[in-house]
Amino acid sequence: MLIAFRPALGQDFDYCRRIYFAEMEWIIRELHLDEVVQAESFLQQWNETQVRVITLDGADVGWLQSFSRDDDLFLAQLFVERAHQRCGIGTEVMKHLMKEAEWLNQAIRLDVVKINPARHLYERLGFRIVGEEERKFHMRRDPDRTP
Repeated sequence: MLIAFRPALGQDFDYCRRIYFAEMEWIIRELHLDEVVQAESFLQQWNETQVRVITLDGADVGWLQSFSRDDDLFLAQLFVERAHQRCGIGTEVMKHLMKEAEWLNQAIRLDVVKINPARHLYERLGFRIVGEEERKFHMRRDPDRTP
């Protein structure tokens, strides 16, 4: 399995939006969120310079959005197409980000919706809950922690 990343281009917006809403549909429904507000929020938050498309053997299979913030690396989004989930891609992507953060001596931070099963992946990789809101946990992995 050869996982790689490529910088997002303007034409990747529709691809990223499609995967985002395909994977977030059940969370939006479960939490009774306004779909119009979610669509507007996605448009405002998607920043081409922060997005990388995840490829598997040269084919696009997902995307992530990350950026340096304060003294840490913030993972804003991570989505893998449903057909490629539970194959280790998310774990490999996170390990790559952990190496990036280690190299920069930065912690990694992320927010995860409380009902999202991805929380278990993050915990398995050494992230811990450092705060919460009504619907989200704030998680952090320090650079010296090992999974």
